[in-house]
Amino acid sequence: MKHRGRHRRRRRGRALRATLTGTALALTAAATLISTSQAAGGDNPGGLTRVTAAAGSAGLRLHENLTDRRELDSLTRAMGGSVSVHDVLRAADHPMRDQSACDAAETAALPVRPAATRAYCWDNGDATTTQWLPRSVTTSGDAEDGGRWGSDRVILSGWTHDDRHFAAPAGDRGLARVAFVDANDPAHLAYRWVLLVTPRTGGSDFEAVRTRMSGMVWYRDKLIVTARDSLMVFDLHRILKAGVDGDTVGRVKGGYSAHGYQYVLPAIGSYRLTGGPCSTADDHAVPCFSALSLDRTSSPDSLVASEWFPPGGTGRPARLWRYAYSTAPGHEGLLATDAHGDVRATETYETDASGVQGVLSHKHAGSAAADWYVDRAPTVGGRHGTLWRQTTSGAKAAVCAADETHACWGRHTTSLSYWQQTGELWTLTEGAVGGDDGSEAGSADGRVLYAVPLGSVDDALE
Repeated sequence: MKHRGRHRRRRRGRALRATLTGTALALTAAATLISTSQAAGGDNPGGLTRVTAAAGSAGLRLHENLTDRRELDSLTRAMGGSVSVHDVLRAADHPMRDQSACDAAETAALPVRPAATRAYCWDNGDATTTQWLPRSVTTSGDAEDGGRWGSDRVILSGWTHDDRHFAAPAGDRGLARVAFVDANDPAHLAYRWVLLVTPRTGGSDFEAVRTRMSGMVWYRDKLIVTARDSLMVFDLHRILKAGVDGDTVGRVKGGYSAHGYQYVLPAIGSYRLTGGPCSTADDHAVPCFSALSLDRTSSPDSLVASEWFPPGGTGRPARLWRYAYSTAPGHEGLLATDAHGDVRATETYETDASGVQGVLSHKHAGSAAADWYVDRAPTVGGRHGTLWRQTTSGAKAAVCAADETHACWGRHTTSLSYWQQTGELWTLTEGAVGGDDGSEAGSADGRVLYAVPLGSVDDALE
């Protein structure tokens, strides 16, 4: 469809960027080691503080709002029925490059310690576009105990349209899309884009979801994504196919169009923070969502979240918390609610780590409590970040240079996802953009999807 041509870029652009980056890396490598105070994540955030007072968690309460099933069924029928995740994977039209084919800028974005054991770079146009930000990752290892969705190994990567640094066409602004990555053959990954939409007018039409998506978790058949002060919910059994190739999003003459995308995923509901709009002000009772991940080591399984503050800090701690998933029949993949449809945090902590871009909670076998892994963004653009492991007793991170800097993690990484069946921790880097993490627009950082064994992360802690 037209989208394919719109977003591809010529290889020579990537080659030029690699050449420029190689020169820049040579000039800045020594400077990176000069000052620990400038190194990303150089300041130890210390231990987590448990929030026990009800007031500290009151702003985290959500209310569940699910779309009428009849409306969803109506849209599905109007669009000729749903298609499966497997169908989307079979239509994958964007090959990924493995690490050996990544350019200098892309490999430079990988972690210093521990090293990535698997790394992939995006197709040409997606690797270099400044209009889109890769922000989140989740896998079929989150979705199912066996690590597969049906017979497939799948990685989902959420991207949001970045409207801040150029005059984006009105139709593009705020769009959110998900790369469905076929990961069945580790040597040959490929993906297909799916546009996020929401039903309207009784299920006879849909419109684009426009949100700066920063977190995403696939659990059972549901996909939950962040929308700043709410969470949106999607059903992986309700992927629909748009039969008309056009710029419009929604119903058009002859069928349905999705702005050049062939597949759409309609929202089936949302969880909205009950305290009102989120804020990063001093009275930050209602948080702005930053990252999400799944914890399969809690009982029951839980959705883990963090709140957003700019890197460098505001002097206030950021909260990390969890919501329990429902165990009620017919409510699979959704959060546990009370009789009023409200969802309450079951555990809350505060961390002094600023600019949290990713969070993961994992309880190791034999441990009394879970470890919290916090991906702390660099305070200076173009630097590596830090992955801290925090408990109430303290914080540890890998040391990667002679001056004992902790800036060892990937460059401007976002999101963490643990694939339990393989023991791998997955994340991805934003790349050459001016992101929320303080990176500078036009920087030469590359975009990489990579995995590191969680055991290697723990072994590298000092």
